[in-house]
Amino acid sequence: MWKMGAAVVAAVLVSSFGAVTADAAPARIAESRAPAGRFQELLVPSSMGPIPVQVQWAAHGGSAALYLLDGLRAPADHSQWVSDTDALRQFVGDNVTLVFPVGGHSSFYTDWYRPSSTNHQKFTYKWETFLTRELPAYLAGYGVSRTNDAIVGASMGGAAALILAAHHRNQFRFAGSFSGFLNPTYPLWNEGMRAAMWNEGNFDVDDMWGPPGDPAWRLNDVVVQAESLRGLPMYISSGNGVPGPPDASRAVGDTVNGMGLESIAQIAAEIFRDRVHALGIPARIDIGNGTHTWPYWARALATARPMILAALGVR
Repeated sequence: MWKMGAAVVAAVLVSSFGAVTADAAPARIAESRAPAGRFQELLVPSSMGPIPVQVQWAAHGGSAALYLLDGLRAPADHSQWVSDTDALRQFVGDNVTLVFPVGGHSSFYTDWYRPSSTNHQKFTYKWETFLTRELPAYLAGYGVSRTNDAIVGASMGGAAALILAAHHRNQFRFAGSFSGFLNPTYPLWNEGMRAAMWNEGNFDVDDMWGPPGDPAWRLNDVVVQAESLRGLPMYISSGNGVPGPPDASRAVGDTVNGMGLESIAQIAAEIFRDRVHALGIPARIDIGNGTHTWPYWARALATARPMILAALGVR
């Protein structure tokens, strides 16, 4: 999430939850080796170093998977989908593996040109490579499909989910964006990203996609790349900045900040809606009351769930 206060909530796991650590991708393993319905924490090799990944295995050993991406403040030790939503419960009986990559702070889940120079980052973010090559290859060892996946994300992760699906249609069968900022080439929005990334870890947006006008900006703009999403089931949701019951327990400053951020997300959703309508590309797009915070994204995930299961052929 952009600049909003991150919820500091420890993930409470049932006693059966375990951890798996590996230095190399496992050899191909029969699907029965994945503990059906269990929650585990993996440590997956990558060009960025070992990446923690939390998973809830498919309830009946199925091969379909749903990737869930965090927001700008993505913690280093857990996914906020696990700690701040009921995503695990929503899919607990479904024959689909939930995949929660951990980390990606201010990364936009993309492949950067170089390490961020302003905070002395020691390695180059290569999140697109990880999510579409390294992680699927690792999970294939547990019987998880590399070609029957869905992907959703909140805020920063929402835009990333759609653009990753656009770039990798052979992997993803569904994509969902909840309060995503889908049009980074819109006038001055690159400067908004610059300010947000600087505020959240002193990251330099120029090290990600180069200066404004670099081709990488258009390549990672969902509105510009909308044609690549033709035929893909999609769900885009956004609030309009009007607070609702989930905001009642939040600090006033957090609510005000969330109102402003969600107003921007609403504009992005409307721009995307107009673009796909002009192209004749079907997509479900819901805009209603709400601010930029996790309870609304949990609700959006619940709305998307039957669409996700249908797209993955999960019964």
